[in-house]
Amino acid sequence: MAVDQPSCKPGVLKGVVGLLAICLAVYIVGPPLYWHFTEGLAAVGRASSSCPPCVCDCSSQPLLSMPEGLSNTSFADCGKRDAEVNDDMERNFTDLLSEELKLREAESLENQRRADMQLLEAKKMASQYQKEADKCNSGMETCEEAREKAESALQAQKRLSEMWEMRARQRGWKEGTARISMLRRELQEV
Repeated sequence: MAVDQPSCKPGVLKGVVGLLAICLAVYIVGPPLYWHFTEGLAAVGRASSSCPPCVCDCSSQPLLSMPEGLSNTSFADCGKRDAEVNDDMERNFTDLLSEELKLREAESLENQRRADMQLLEAKKMASQYQKEADKCNSGMETCEEAREKAESALQAQKRLSEMWEMRARQRGWKEGTARISMLRRELQEV
């Protein structure tokens, strides 16, 4: 039996790999080179088909000179002022300016109306907040008055309790009862 020998020789394999490398390089680099080449050819073609540059010496000829046989004076009349056209243009210009002024006036009136509405709304809110603050202040004053009354009533009650305790001691009462001492402590804490 024969042993399989490789059918590719190293030289052939190197040639195929080299050929693949060249094809790959042409595939990658070819399109950009092609486009550059065609653009260059197009530029050369345009340059050769264009007419040579004109050499004119306009300073030696009058500005409005006409070739012989042509008599068109409309171009020469262009520089002259036409009173009717000027009047129309001035009227159009003043009409445009007055229209723009009217638009700006309307816009400023609208802005003023909006500002007045916002000011009125702000005044309403301020008035509402002021009413709430007045209510709060009134409530605080009422609470303060009630606190002062309660404090004076408590002081009066303490004096009354001390007076009764002093009378009780004068009549022979001794502090031994737990309930009375507890009440006394509660009154002192308040």
